Parts: sequence; C-alpha cells; structure tokens
Amino acid sequence: MKVTKNIILDEKGLKPILVDLFYKDSTIKMPLIIFCHGYKGFKDWGAWDLVAKEFAKNDFFFLKFNFSHNGGTVDDPIDFPDLEAFGNNNFSHELNDIERVIDFTFSKNSVCEKIDKSKVFLIGHSRGGGICTIKCSENKNITGLLSWAGVSNFKKRFSEGSEEFIEWQKKGVKYIQNGRTKQLMPHFFQFYLDFKKNENKYNIESAVSKLNIPYLVIHGDNDKAVDVNEAFDLASWNKKNKLHIVNGAGHTFGSKHPWESDKLPDELHQVVYKSIEFISQNLNVY
Repeated sequence: MKVTKNIILDEKGLKPILVDLFYKDSTIKMPLIIFCHGYKGFKDWGAWDLVAKEFAKNDFFFLKFNFSHNGGTVDDPIDFPDLEAFGNNNFSHELNDIERVIDFTFSKNSVCEKIDKSKVFLIGHSRGGGICTIKCSENKNITGLLSWAGVSNFKKRFSEGSEEFIEWQKKGVKYIQNGRTKQLMPHFFQFYLDFKKNENKYNIESAVSKLNIPYLVIHGDNDKAVDVNEAFDLASWNKKNKLHIVNGAGHTFGSKHPWESDKLPDELHQVVYKSIEFISQNLNVY
C-alpha cells in the first residue's frame, strides 16, 4: 500500500490545504473517495488513518485533507495552532476547498493517472456531511455521496434571535471551549454573515431533494452531537436515498483522539464496510 501524507496544495492568495493519499500500487484505475472532516476535526484525528487503509485495501483510492481554515497549519496539521484561521472559517471556504481538492485529483499528475474520474465519491463526517451535500448538488463530477453522522440543517445551529446570538453579533466573536484541548476557540461573526448571504444555496434539504446520485446516510442512534432524527430527515428528502442506523453508536462511531489501537472500533468498522458495500454496488450507475 502506498501512503503519502501532507501534500501541500498551494494557491496564490489562498491558505494551503494538506492532503493525505492511501492506495494500492496498481495499474488499474481506482474509484476515488474524498473524505471531509467535520467541525473541530482534522484529517489525522482518531482512527481516520485506519479508515483510509481499509478503503485502500479494498481497491479504492482514498484521499483525506484538512480544510484550509480548520485551525491546523502546514507545519502542525494536528489540533488547532492557528485559532485565527479557525475563527475565520465559513461554508464558502469549505466548499471552495473541496473544489480545489477535486481539481488537484483531476489535474495532470500522478494522482490523475491512478483514479477513475467517472467514479468519485464524497464522504463527509458531521458538518462535513452537510458541506459534501451542498457540493454534490453543484458539482456534476461527483458520482456518489455518503454522510457519516451528518447534519441536516445549518440554519438552526445559529439560534437566530437568541440572547447568545445577539451577544455574538454585538461583540463580533464568541468562544467555545474545546473539551479535549481546553482551547477557547473563536467564532467570528463573519461565519453567520457568509451563511446569510448564501442561505438558499446552503439549504441542505433543498440540496438533498435535487440529488440524482447514490446517497447513503449512516448515523448512530446514540449520537449526542447530531441527533439521529437528522439522519431520518436526510433519508426522507429523496426517495433514492439509503439509510443505515448503527445501534448504540455515538457521534464518532467508537473512535476518539488519539486512537492508539491498530484496529478500528467495532462501530466504525461497521460504518466502513457498509460504505464499501454501498459504493461497490453503485460503481456502475453511470
């Protein structure tokens, strides 16, 4: 298996994106899987490397990356050394980042030579699931979508009109403590302004209803961060959608950071192989 970590995607005027690649050294072009982390996430979190290796073992070209404003840096991609960037993140940045990653894989390079560009699947975890859904509704190069513990609604998370929201608007910033690192993580009000400017575009229900590609929703029924009812909503908005509930699973399907075992937790193992089964069944839809 070939593993290449921390490839730098640099573009003038934009923050860099770090990319990891996992794949077999094969002459056969492989389906491309692009994995998008969620809020307060990063590509090296928990068991994501093990996830990547499982996909690669099953003849997929697996790519995971850090969103440009996730709080990591080129020199320190784990956790959040750049809180200023984290505070300036927004949905527009993340959608543009996915586009940059797709452009990279489709460009004339060693990656393009190894992938089947007619078989491109996005997997998004948590907020990443919502972002991937929006991207799939606008990029016709994507041929399949999987949501792992994904969100169904961005708007409701702003709690517009609440005392907390009004205080955020007044001060221009609010802070949320990271339970693991204990950092006070800034959220600048520009995040809401970006959403409001693009509110119709960022409507996940509308995006899901328009999808005409295979879409699998996977969710744990013990998810405390994103309620399982959001999964039922996502599945209901398009009759072609598939739904798989992992009994007893929480938001990260048994994984945590750091993950010190060389094996996937049972719940995440189930998620991975349900996903591989779904993708394999839908490789020849087009």
